[in-house]
Amino acid sequence: MLQFPAVSEAARDVTTVHGQAESGVIEAVLWLKLGVETIGAVIIALGILSAAWLLVKAVVRRQTADFTAIRLALARYLALALEFQLGADILSTAIAPSWEQIGKLGAIAVIRTALNYFLSKEMREERREMTPEGHVVDRAEN
Repeated sequence: MLQFPAVSEAARDVTTVHGQAESGVIEAVLWLKLGVETIGAVIIALGILSAAWLLVKAVVRRQTADFTAIRLALARYLALALEFQLGADILSTAIAPSWEQIGKLGAIAVIRTALNYFLSKEMREERREMTPEGHVVDRAEN
């Protein structure tokens, strides 16, 4: 059973209609958050399996000079998983009752957003380097 993080007094008093409604919303959000976090974890696991498979194929073919394609494949999964994890963090703020918890969630969200930003930036740069027309794309974007 899910436990409520320090919920309001009204939510603890499930004898009132308001308390019952608030308890129900909190429980639904906690389950939704768990589902979104699980999806993020599954995406990371799929990314690791996919990258490991690509690595094994590269080693068997003796094409180990450049792992950029493998890194990009894993980075795409990680970026998507970070979006799901950030979504779960946002759900947490909907039920976070204290400023301390909101502050912690905010810090986690900022870190995840920064990771996603730099990961996406690196993916764009490496994709440009891998394509023959990368220098043309650079001139067009600048």
